Amino acid sequence: MHLIITDAWLAKSRAVYLSGTRLVVVGFVAALVLMLVAAGMYHWVFLKGAREGWPVIGSLVKLVVKDEFEQRDRFLRENLDVMAKRLGEMQAKMMQLEALGERVSGLAGVNPNDIKTQPGRGGVLVTGRSLTMEELQATLADLDRLTDQRVDLMTVMESRLFDQKIKKMMVPTQQPVQAGVLGSAFGWRIDPLNGRSALHTGLDFPADPGTPILAAAGGVVVTQEYHSAYGNMVEVDHGNDLVTRYAHASRVLVKKGDLVKRGQKVAEVGTTGRSTGPHLHFEVLVQGVYQDPQKFLTAGQKLPQAPTVAIASSAAAQPATVPRPK
Repeated sequence: MHLIITDAWLAKSRAVYLSGTRLVVVGFVAALVLMLVAAGMYHWVFLKGAREGWPVIGSLVKLVVKDEFEQRDRFLRENLDVMAKRLGEMQAKMMQLEALGERVSGLAGVNPNDIKTQPGRGGVLVTGRSLTMEELQATLADLDRLTDQRVDLMTVMESRLFDQKIKKMMVPTQQPVQAGVLGSAFGWRIDPLNGRSALHTGLDFPADPGTPILAAAGGVVVTQEYHSAYGNMVEVDHGNDLVTRYAHASRVLVKKGDLVKRGQKVAEVGTTGRSTGPHLHFEVLVQGVYQDPQKFLTAGQKLPQAPTVAIASSAAAQPATVPRPK
């Protein structure tokens, strides 16, 4: 391409030759310059219109700002939803932990209200910067992990305390006759029927006929029968080779195989069998060996180790095991 450039009077002229490559380069440069000028003009006009509130420009600015705010609000809502879900999970775990704490404190004999008391706090206020979203999420994650550990620990403690309570409930420490007066203790005595020296294998509680006989501990009824010496008799197995026997009853309210609770009425006082009057004959046997029931009734909460000690002392005191009467 040839371009001839002249002045106004056609006195001078200049010829410019443009090849295809040069023409493309010149067109590209011209387009780039035009785009830069247009962008600068648009930017200047847009800023001026935004500052001065031109109608069209102001509407465009509002649309852009609105879209930006909507994106930001959507992002915040999504994060708040996630945080709300985590907070709900933490609240559920805290309620579970509180319930576990009340149950464990009850098993341990601690008043739950004492645990709920808020401790005194205070001090000089030293303000700091606000937490970032990442720091807040990390804090919640640590709290979640700590809560899981506490829940696991409390669950193990509850299980062990419950086992201990069950074992205590299976030890015969309940008085078999309420407000019963001890008539004859455990040990050697003069037999009231034949006048000879004989071993009294239990405790006698004189009472009016029909007085409730209570299970000294929870267990399973293994014997309910009439015996020539014991009369109407009930035996309750408490596990660990520990059995209690209730004799001379006028009426029996349980049968073999029944589960009985501690303090449950199992019979009524009478004078059946080899008896001189209405009373309860109460026995405790460990591995078939007669034990002094008074040790169990007075030991109270310190009783879990008592059966083992009683076996050793009984074995040392008695030359042979007294068999269960047939």
